[in-house]
Amino acid sequence: MLPIYNEKENLTPLFGEISTAMNSLGEGYEVICIDDGSDDGSRDLIRHQCDSDPRFRLLAFAARRGQSAAIYAGFISAKGEYVITIDADRQNDPDDIPKMVVHLDKFDMVIGWRRWRQDPPLTKIASRIANSVRNRLTHETIKDTGCSLKIMRRSILVKVPPFVGMHRFLPTLMRMQGARVCEIQVHHRPRLAGHSKYGIANRFFSGFRDLLAVRWLQDRTITYEIEEEK
Repeated sequence: MLPIYNEKENLTPLFGEISTAMNSLGEGYEVICIDDGSDDGSRDLIRHQCDSDPRFRLLAFAARRGQSAAIYAGFISAKGEYVITIDADRQNDPDDIPKMVVHLDKFDMVIGWRRWRQDPPLTKIASRIANSVRNRLTHETIKDTGCSLKIMRRSILVKVPPFVGMHRFLPTLMRMQGARVCEIQVHHRPRLAGHSKYGIANRFFSGFRDLLAVRWLQDRTITYEIEEEK
């Protein structure tokens, strides 16, 4: 599942990398490309890829709605048992997918940990602070919840409540639904084309408001186990 907003220069090589990684698994798959209102010609490239490879699908928003909406639309549309999310900027490496898949026999969610991030220093500092605050308030130990490379069991993922900003908290939200979660160290590559869609204000101010909502959900979510039924 690939949320896309103005990443025309990255799409053609990324499509090839994803196909190579997924073909190596020897299983059926689909690649859902969610175009979040791109205006740089990204949608034309996606259409061409869908025409040349029927395993690629296009979901195109009428207007930009953000990463959370794109991810939600993608996993609602997905047909497989598992959903893989990956960024369209090519900083995530699709070659990491096979080594993550092997952990699905014990876990419902496998997330990437970008130990050696290839981002500007200010971005790395902001992300570390945000991650630390997020973990402290949600009682988590996730090293890198912001890594977009994730594999999730769809039957659990569809139970996660959708809201703007949900993509920042998927490990916690999945655990709240009973998911077993693990982290795997993955590669992180420098951005070679296009530009980042996120700034410091986006990471801190919006994220903190969402964090308070998630903390409230943790306290108020209904959970139970049925011991007997006649």
